[in-house]
Amino acid sequence: MLSSPGAFEIPCRDTRHRALHQLYYDPNIENKNLAQKWLMQAQVSPQAWQFCWALLSPDKVPEIQYFGASALHTKISRYWADIPAEQYDSLKTQLFAHIARFATGAKIVLTRLCVALASLALNMMPEAWPGAVSEMVRAFQEEGAGLDGRARCLALLELLTVLPEEFQTSRLPQYRKGQVRGALGREWAAVQPLLQQLLRQADSPSLVRARVLKCLSSWVLLDVPLCESEGLVEDAFSALADPELFDAAVEAIVNAVSQPDSQRYVNTLLKLVPQVLQLQEQLREAVQNGDMETSHGICRIAVALGENHSRALLEQVEHWQGFLALVNMIMFCTGIPGHYPVNETTSSLTLTFWYTLQDDIMSFEAEKQAVYLQVYRPVYFQLVDVLLHKAQFPTDEEYASWSSDEKEQFRIYRVDISDTLMYVYEMLGAELLSNLYDKLGRLLTNPEHPTSWQHTEALLYGFQSIAETIDVNYSDVIPGLIGLIPRININNVQLADTVMFTIGALAEWLADHPVMLSSVLPLVLQALGNPDLSVSSVSTLKKICRECKYDLPPYATNIVAVSQEVLIKQIHKTSQCMWLMQALGFLLSALPVEEILSNLHSLITPYIQQLEKLADETPNPSNKLAIIHILGLLSNLFTTLDITKQDDESGDHQPPVKSTPPPTGPNPVVVVLQQVFALIQTVLSKWLNDSQVVEAVCAIFEKSVKTLLHDFAPMVSQLSQMLGQMYSTIPQASALDLTRQMVHIFASETDHFPPIKVLFELVTSVTLSIFQQGPRDHPDIVDSFMQLQAQALKRKPDLYLSENLDVKAVFHCGVLSLKFPEAPTVKSTCLFFTELLPHCADIPPVGQVVQQDGKLLLQAVLEAIGGQSSRSLMDQFAEVLFSLNKHCFGLLTIWLKEALQSPGFPSSRVSAEQKDTFSQQVLRERVNKRRVKDIVKEFTLVCRGLHGTEYAAEY
Repeated sequence: MLSSPGAFEIPCRDTRHRALHQLYYDPNIENKNLAQKWLMQAQVSPQAWQFCWALLSPDKVPEIQYFGASALHTKISRYWADIPAEQYDSLKTQLFAHIARFATGAKIVLTRLCVALASLALNMMPEAWPGAVSEMVRAFQEEGAGLDGRARCLALLELLTVLPEEFQTSRLPQYRKGQVRGALGREWAAVQPLLQQLLRQADSPSLVRARVLKCLSSWVLLDVPLCESEGLVEDAFSALADPELFDAAVEAIVNAVSQPDSQRYVNTLLKLVPQVLQLQEQLREAVQNGDMETSHGICRIAVALGENHSRALLEQVEHWQGFLALVNMIMFCTGIPGHYPVNETTSSLTLTFWYTLQDDIMSFEAEKQAVYLQVYRPVYFQLVDVLLHKAQFPTDEEYASWSSDEKEQFRIYRVDISDTLMYVYEMLGAELLSNLYDKLGRLLTNPEHPTSWQHTEALLYGFQSIAETIDVNYSDVIPGLIGLIPRININNVQLADTVMFTIGALAEWLADHPVMLSSVLPLVLQALGNPDLSVSSVSTLKKICRECKYDLPPYATNIVAVSQEVLIKQIHKTSQCMWLMQALGFLLSALPVEEILSNLHSLITPYIQQLEKLADETPNPSNKLAIIHILGLLSNLFTTLDITKQDDESGDHQPPVKSTPPPTGPNPVVVVLQQVFALIQTVLSKWLNDSQVVEAVCAIFEKSVKTLLHDFAPMVSQLSQMLGQMYSTIPQASALDLTRQMVHIFASETDHFPPIKVLFELVTSVTLSIFQQGPRDHPDIVDSFMQLQAQALKRKPDLYLSENLDVKAVFHCGVLSLKFPEAPTVKSTCLFFTELLPHCADIPPVGQVVQQDGKLLLQAVLEAIGGQSSRSLMDQFAEVLFSLNKHCFGLLTIWLKEALQSPGFPSSRVSAEQKDTFSQQVLRERVNKRRVKDIVKEFTLVCRGLHGTEYAAEY
């Protein structure tokens, strides 16, 4: 067993071999990890130069040789600056010699040695090693070293393939990358003839040709001009006929035509179109024979050419028929027979092409666009038919045989089709809806031709896709569609689901045409009783109740009765039960107050009775879940039950306008809450130490407060008292969050200020005692506490004038909280200080504590900037610094000078001069907050030793 890596010592041969043996063969994962750690240290140590060549000796096993080659690559690629210039040539010579030796050895070692030489070449190009690639080609073309031509050829191809790949992943500085890319581009002249010769030579073995195509793939990624690789790309098309070369040829062609620069070479692209079209016969045969790999590869080529160059090819008007033929070939790939993803995986590749083509057509000026639309609108109507055919479910038996993973992939595929249809609608407009409606009408009204449910479902899915996101209010086919829906013979879950989702997508339309509600509502209520339609039926009812609530009173009794029945029967899962309660909240909101109360009574009474029973039981896991469920139902009901009628036409950015005076008397939600208040207190008394139950209780009141706002007033005193008792017994974050809501809405109201003030002082006092005992175990409480303090300062700063509030202690808790590792807590604390500091002048206790202890705050902020906090939080700390500068400028000037005088503070990496510059820059900015953020970002990089690195460039 290796000792833990500490100070690294020169490893002896036995230690290295033991470590490598441990890494590859030891079953103990801890030993493996330790060996890997040690070997990584060995790789980067100065001694690596001494042992890596030894590890490559012929008597070593491939695993040890591989480590030696990897160590060489690591040293060259990451520690280039450590290599003296006079050693470059000997290093190059040794690498050439070892590559020649391993040309007939282990492939993994050969590849690593080629990568090492590639890295050497990239670091030396162009000055220290001009013509590097030409020299590589010459070196391996010369006979010698006892190697046969085939081994030398394969070694050279491996080296030429990894060279561009190493460039793509190299750590070269940006300016060097440009130089080296240019040098490599010039070297293509040495590579291209070699590759062409090897591909066209009649006696070239398949393995060599495959490597040539792989090498071509690698080089075209360097933006080799398409006109210069044209001959090789044509050879790659010829290679598609050879099954052994097919995959490599596809990759080479796709990479070549996908390069952004290739669109400049329109003549070459025009030559490629007929070559792609010639593949149609091979494509059809592959589809007929179920050869998914071949059909997939040919489709990739067609899509790569079409998607990357649709605009360039569209503009070649005299060649419009060739491009249209390519579009039709891609259409064939979109509609390839079989069900995705079981029988085919090709059609999904084509979807983005249709977006691109549409964008390009619609981007032309009006006159030109009209010409193209004449040709391509029929194509896109055909596409809709193809997509809806592909979206069809298989037979019930076939679908039942699919795995859950295949079903999920098919679901995602249908979503992609839905998105495409929605996009295509932008081009085809209302005619598309008419087209779908005519097809659906023919299907449902022609008794002579019975149709499959799959066909009906797909057409409805098309409607749903469009109606979900596009305003169809103007469409004249929607009334007909609503009329057709009841005629559908719903004998299948998937069809029923789509019917539900289609009705849901038309909820806004129904709000404008309420007379049609009677056609579809019975279907939705019937579906509520089917657990298989849980998600679709409940979400549709919720949409209808939200959008059409003022037209639903005639149906309310029926909706409430059906909903109650399914809730009592427990047909739906928890989340759907919550949605259903939200739906009922919307529904009841539009009823007269007396009817709301009677419906609430019948709806809630069974749950209240159940809750009373549960409250008497001894706490256990099962009754805990039941309690949380009931409390959740009440929360969700009260979230949407809002009796203030709001005028939605008041504009996007205006507050809602009350179009009718609010009803007199207490709000129905308040009536219910007052009735169950004692019961909730009883539940709490038993479950006070369970955070989930406390959270569920707080959620009822929090959601009610958010919905009712000032209508919640009658409950303020009661709730404040209960919250105070809860928090004093067992402090929990959810109680603080609810207190914050109460402060936000009621602290500014004279009548409610006294109970809010008492509650605020109590929870503050209790939280301060938590800080005395050690707050590290309660980051959630600290987070919520800081948010509460910030809200109090924002809404009612007078709370800080109270003699019962220890402002100094709250300030010190804030300073302590800035040092927490949890980002949300630190953000909330920074928010607290940015709300506190502006009150230095108008709230004496605040001014006093800032004057006495503000330096502690500054030190905490500087420590964070110096590296103690995550860089993602620097904007928040910059805001505190800006606030200090704006409101305590004189003090900050002194504090900054004193704090930054300490050597090594806030970081040992910054000089006195850099600290002085930072200080001056900050003090100068009292208006521009954005500038202070930039100054802090810059300074934190210097403190962390990251300034000027590529890592920092992403920041």
